Amino acid sequence: MRAPDSVALEYERFRDSDLGSVAAASEATDPRSARLEFGSHRPHLVAGGRTRRIEPVAYRPGMVGRLRRRDLDSDPLVQLEHWLAAARAAEVPEPEAMTLATVGADGRPSARMVLLRGLGPDGVDLFTNRESRKAQELDGAGHAALVLYWEQMGRQIRVEGPVSRLDAVASDAYFQSRPRGSRIAAWASPQSRPIADRAVLDRMVTEAEARFPNEVPRPPFWGGYRVTPDLIEFWQAGEFRLHDRFRYRRAPDGWIIDRLGP
Repeated sequence: MRAPDSVALEYERFRDSDLGSVAAASEATDPRSARLEFGSHRPHLVAGGRTRRIEPVAYRPGMVGRLRRRDLDSDPLVQLEHWLAAARAAEVPEPEAMTLATVGADGRPSARMVLLRGLGPDGVDLFTNRESRKAQELDGAGHAALVLYWEQMGRQIRVEGPVSRLDAVASDAYFQSRPRGSRIAAWASPQSRPIADRAVLDRMVTEAEARFPNEVPRPPFWGGYRVTPDLIEFWQAGEFRLHDRFRYRRAPDGWIIDRLGP
């Protein structure tokens, strides 16, 4: 399989960068036949029928490029779409995975991994059981933070802002796009609440399958949330931790973009 254009471009940047150990592995190979592999959390360059590990002392995510102000779209949500598309094209595992951080009524923070399931001009969408701890904290505090991190690309995106519930139409549409097993699981799982053992969960799944032999409707306790950003930061890793960071802050007439120290 030929590498995607974005991977070929990354290869070109590696070859032309200071990573001599990587360039030595290529030797006049067509860049579009090269690919980066990340098995066992250690990057390898595969080119010309040979595989070479990129040693930790040589490989630093983000060394292959810099992030400049002129590279950024004036709208951070459009910029987020660009970076997400690049992560998908580079075949980053689970590019939509993101950390969702919330805070309880007692001020105690918590975080967990969720999936980005919607992105548009109004914000970032996710879906969950609304009786779960994260949903209770989203509803209670009304604000949340998100982080997307793609180690292979040396990039992360931080999002902060108020949270609102998505309506039934949007929640129904996404729920019906899920595999049947996931829809059954939404009915079966008492998310965030104690259960005696796995057998209890398996029995709940069996009961849900019997209850819904055909269509599986959305549970009334399940739905979507939207984080509407008032702050978004784009972070590109740099050599010796001299990262490039740009923060967008929402203003009455648009967005203010600041470069931050690493």
